[in-house]
Amino acid sequence: MTTVLGCIADDFTGATDLAGLLARSGVNVRLRIGVPTEPPSDTAPFEVIALKSRTSPVDEAVAQTRAALAWLQAAGAQRFFWKYCSTFDSTADGNIGPVAEALMADLNTTQTIYCPAFPENGRSIFMGNLFVGEQPLAESPMRDHPLTPMRDSNLMRLLEPQVTAPVGLANRLTVASGVSALQDHLKTLASDGVAHVVVDAVANEDLYTIAKACRDMPLMTGGSAVAMPLPDLYVKDGTLSADAKGPTTPDLAKTAVILSGSCSAMTRKQVATYLTNAPGYRLDPLVLASDGPEGALAWLAKQDLQAAPLFYATAEPDAVRAAQEQLGVGQAGEVVEAALAKIALAARDQGARRFVVAGGETSGAVTQALGTDRLDISAEIAPGVPWTFCNSGGHDIALTLKSGNFGAPDFFVTALKKLESL
Repeated sequence: MTTVLGCIADDFTGATDLAGLLARSGVNVRLRIGVPTEPPSDTAPFEVIALKSRTSPVDEAVAQTRAALAWLQAAGAQRFFWKYCSTFDSTADGNIGPVAEALMADLNTTQTIYCPAFPENGRSIFMGNLFVGEQPLAESPMRDHPLTPMRDSNLMRLLEPQVTAPVGLANRLTVASGVSALQDHLKTLASDGVAHVVVDAVANEDLYTIAKACRDMPLMTGGSAVAMPLPDLYVKDGTLSADAKGPTTPDLAKTAVILSGSCSAMTRKQVATYLTNAPGYRLDPLVLASDGPEGALAWLAKQDLQAAPLFYATAEPDAVRAAQEQLGVGQAGEVVEAALAKIALAARDQGARRFVVAGGETSGAVTQALGTDRLDISAEIAPGVPWTFCNSGGHDIALTLKSGNFGAPDFFVTALKKLESL
C-alpha cells in the first residue's frame, strides 16, 4: 500500500507516541526501528521511522534523518512529519532546527511550522512560550534534564541559534481566528522570508485548526499531537481510505519486566508508586561503571517474572548530577543504557514476554538490544503511550516505550492491566 504520510521521530518513545496518536483513527500505522536496510514493501498508509538521534552530533542526526526521508519517499509518501519532544528537548546547536532545514532543502520547500504542543499531557504554547502544565518550560523540572536542560521557555529564542533562515510566530489570536486566518498569516510570513514559524496551541481545537491549515505542507514539524488530526483530514478529503484493521493481539505469557532509565519528575513518582507493592532493583551508575550489571542479572535470575520486577536507574536530580560529576555526562548515561539492554535480553531469555520501558534513551537501547526492527501499534495506555507488538529472538512480545514525563503515577500497573483487556 502506498504511504500517505511519512514520519520521522528523533527517539523511540517519541515514535511510539506519534504512532499511537495516529492509530487512534483506526488507520493502520507501522513503526520502523531505525532506517530500514531493505527497499519499501508491505508499507502502511502511515509509516513512522524511529531514530535515536535526539542527542547525537548534529551531522549524524541530519544524515540519519535524510536517509529516513529518502526511504519514506521511496515508499510513496509526499507529505512528511518531523517529530521531536513536546518539551522541545534540544541544545543551542540542535538538533531540531538543523534537521528541519535539511528536510526542507531535500523537499525543496521554503517554510515549515513548529508546534510541540500536547494539551492532553499539559504541553501548551502561548505567544511563543512553551508551558509544562502551568509552569513555563524553564521553570519546570525540564530545567534539570541531564542531557538537554531547558533554561529558556521561548521557542523562537531556542530555535533561532539552530537555523539559518528567519523565525516567526503565529500566535494564539491568529490560530483562534480559524484556518483561513492562519493560512493567510503563514503566506504573509513567507513573503517576508520567514521560513520557520512557531505556532501557538493551548487546546485540542487549536491542533485541529493548525493541522487543517497546514496539512498540504510538504513538511510539518512538532510534537505528536499536532499530527493527530491528519488521518481524519486525509480520509475526509479522499487522500486516504479508512478500511485498514489494527494489529492482532498475540497470545502472550503473563511474564513481565519493567525497565526505567528516565529521571523525570513523573517517572520518579511512577517508580515510587510501583515499589510500594512490587519487587525492584536500583541501578547505581557508579556501581555499574566499576562492577558491570552482574549483580542486577543475578537478582533477575531469582525473580518470578509473573510479579513483573522493576529495574530502575531513576533518581533525584542531585544524585544524577553526582554520578555525572564522577563519570561524565555521557558515560553516566551509557553505563545505565548498556545495563538495561543486557537486563532486557536476559529477561526475554528467562521468559519475559511483556516489557514496559521508561525513558527515551533507555527505550532506544532496549529496543535495539531486543533486535526488533518493526512494531505494530495497538491501544494506548495513556495519551501518547501505546502498547506495541513485535518479535524478538523468535518470540512474540509486547513492548511499550514511555516518554519520561508521560502517564500517571500508577502507569506501570495500568500498563500491565491494559494489556489484559486487549
